[in-house]
Amino acid sequence: MVTVKSLADLKQVKKAIEMQAKLEAERKAEAAKRARQTTADKDLFQQAAGKVQPLQQPAKAQLKSAKPPPLPLQHQLDEQAALQETLSDEFDISTLLETDEHLSYRRPGIGTDVTRKLRRGDWAIQRQLDLHGLRTEDAREALGQFIREAHQQGIRCVRVVHGKGLGSPGKTPVLKGRVQSWLAQKKEVLAFVQARPAEGGAGAVVVLLQPSP
Repeated sequence: MVTVKSLADLKQVKKAIEMQAKLEAERKAEAAKRARQTTADKDLFQQAAGKVQPLQQPAKAQLKSAKPPPLPLQHQLDEQAALQETLSDEFDISTLLETDEHLSYRRPGIGTDVTRKLRRGDWAIQRQLDLHGLRTEDAREALGQFIREAHQQGIRCVRVVHGKGLGSPGKTPVLKGRVQSWLAQKKEVLAFVQARPAEGGAGAVVVLLQPSP
């Protein structure tokens, strides 16, 4: 509390109160002015912008997750069938061979013109397998794989060299007879003939394969 001791003190207090009141009035006036200005600015913006509509959300594509690549089921089945395939050494091909001046074989239902054209060289030899020096088991596996892969790749005519057996004990061509038997057991083989002298003669056969599916 302010103690007034004289008239001068009273005037001083009165002057201070008036000053404080004036400052408070000016503060309120400034605040009111700022509020009016803000309202005016807001109204001016709304008038300039006009009627406002909310923006529509852009359509979003529903992307489907990528499908996994198809499983190579047919390839797996072919590989499984190849593993299960057995070429028997007990298979008797003697009754299926045509033993004219040139040995030949054709699957039932295949005409004699096929072996005739094959022997004549109408089909170009596209691939060759040489079994020289292989043991029986290795030769059987190599022949089965060779015929299977050639067929899958669309090869139609191949030559298989089995040798004449001149280096075998007793000069007996063991591998020659087995190659003929194995070929007759392969479903991909349509026919085969003994090669012409320039293509290996009695030491090789020319094989015609079925068309690849």
